[in-house]
Amino acid sequence: MANRSIEEAGGAYPSYEPSLGGDRARVTENPIGYPVNLANLDYADPAVYASISTGRTDGVFQLESGGMQGFMKELHPESFEDIIAGISLYRPGPMDFIPKYIYGKKNPGKITYDAKELVPILEPTYGCIVYQEQVMQIVRDLGGYTLGRSDLVRRAMSKKKQKVMEQERKNFIYGNPEEGVPGCVSKGIDAAVASHIYDTMMDFAKYAFNKSHAACYAVVAYQTAWLKYYYPTEFMAALMTSVIDFPNKVAGYILTCRSMGIKLLPPDINEGEAGFSVSGGAIRYGLTAIKGVGRPVIDAVIRERKERGAFRDLHDFLSRMILGEREVNKRVIENFIKAGALDCLGATRKQLMSVYMRMMDDLVSSRKNDMAGQMSLFDFADEEDKQDYVIAMPDIGEYPTELKLAFEKEVLGIYVSGHPLEDYMGLWKSHITNRVSDFLLDEETGTTRVQDGNRAVIGGMISGKKVKYTKNNKVMAFLDVEDMTGTMEVIVFPNTYEKESEKLTEDGKVFLSGRVSLEEERDGKLICEKVIPFDAVPRKLWVRFANMDDYKQGAADLRRIIDEHGGRDKVVIYIDNPRLRKELPAGQGVRADEALVRKLSARFGEKNVILA
Repeated sequence: MANRSIEEAGGAYPSYEPSLGGDRARVTENPIGYPVNLANLDYADPAVYASISTGRTDGVFQLESGGMQGFMKELHPESFEDIIAGISLYRPGPMDFIPKYIYGKKNPGKITYDAKELVPILEPTYGCIVYQEQVMQIVRDLGGYTLGRSDLVRRAMSKKKQKVMEQERKNFIYGNPEEGVPGCVSKGIDAAVASHIYDTMMDFAKYAFNKSHAACYAVVAYQTAWLKYYYPTEFMAALMTSVIDFPNKVAGYILTCRSMGIKLLPPDINEGEAGFSVSGGAIRYGLTAIKGVGRPVIDAVIRERKERGAFRDLHDFLSRMILGEREVNKRVIENFIKAGALDCLGATRKQLMSVYMRMMDDLVSSRKNDMAGQMSLFDFADEEDKQDYVIAMPDIGEYPTELKLAFEKEVLGIYVSGHPLEDYMGLWKSHITNRVSDFLLDEETGTTRVQDGNRAVIGGMISGKKVKYTKNNKVMAFLDVEDMTGTMEVIVFPNTYEKESEKLTEDGKVFLSGRVSLEEERDGKLICEKVIPFDAVPRKLWVRFANMDDYKQGAADLRRIIDEHGGRDKVVIYIDNPRLRKELPAGQGVRADEALVRKLSARFGEKNVILA
């Protein structure tokens, strides 16, 4: 049944219907049920190819760049041959053949060939020259070259030896009896057709891969795609461990995890490992990522835990580490607390922060007394009585969420238990053209995803701001702008700053549009031309009901909650059965903030409330 207005049938339904349940990959534990041997993978698994075809290939070897993700969505690979061809085509030169390849794949009956001899050579690649081996086979089958001579032609083309290529053009078309080359004309192929074929080969061979090279890449690409599909949690944990020293990359993969429905847990001294690990279907943050905590300390914590069991509380942890002469200092403990690594000890981070220094001082003093041979009343008490001497946790609650997140960012370089932009995800995704990660230099390729001079719109939080004066005594600013994938620099020149300065406040959430500026071997920057605060962009808050009875039962509560949170954001009511919708008028708008979403979710269910 078509969607209708709640008041009347036949009303237009919006082209965008939010995914209230989320479009996420399967998150499973050991779905295969037997030890994995990558040497024995099924390279014809349709589920893996379907996963690659979604374009969600973050972390998949050779297939994770933004351009390649878009290409995979268009290509829709269905076989290992498609992956090999995709890797071969996605590079300067061969990229020009991509539209022709995709068209041929979708319309094999409409492929035409310049000569019938090309059919067995180019049919597997839908009429396109994709591999160097095909160039060699064309000059052999059409021009009558020997295997050795065909490789000489391939080499001349790839090295752009113009003189050699022009001589071989004549040989390919007309032959060279003295050197034993029959040529295309001797086989009944028109000279003009042969010349066109040779031109096509020259254009392609300058940049072409050999198929064996591309096939090796494709094997690793398929293996990583297979692991990501069948073991998503384990795969993403291993992937993030591999880039643990690069917070911006970790931040990008954390965003991927969230889109896959994989929960990220803070580091934990009782469960965590040095790198990222899997814990109950979630990923536990690696302990070595905590700033100011060296690998010897991490190894000592893990070793102590394995030898004597889990740490029970803060006093137990400190006593075992300090009295056991492990190299821990106050800065290490403070960073453990800020990162959430001591959350498992039965106290809030605020409580832990308030007492850890006194506990450490007492334990250090006790160790000194022991070394001097002195004893205290504490030494004569039994285990139960000793608890009376332990500093108690004060009843002071927990830090506000914003401060907890700020501490995590300070010591981990990223947010773990949440993100200040989480409540704006729908708004953010729908209004940007690029993420911050697109501006960051890739360590492997030395390039960015954005191009110098391109127009771009980013969105994020202003985490830093430096105001400077030009030689003409005009004001400009350098901003640190952070989104879910990293942090980058935005430059605001005087003319723009004069118009937009009031919107450029620290911790402000804004969209910034402008021009990409690239310098060699550096992260890209944005030259800002316009600023739009998130709050200036109206959003839609969707509330879903299963049926009309549920709506009638909840209507009064919905109205009451809406009246308590007036604002400019739209409210849309959606009913599953029958499929009805209603957008409330402007006078019944809301301020769609975290508090409102939390209140509506508590009343109507988290899956039934979404911001778009």
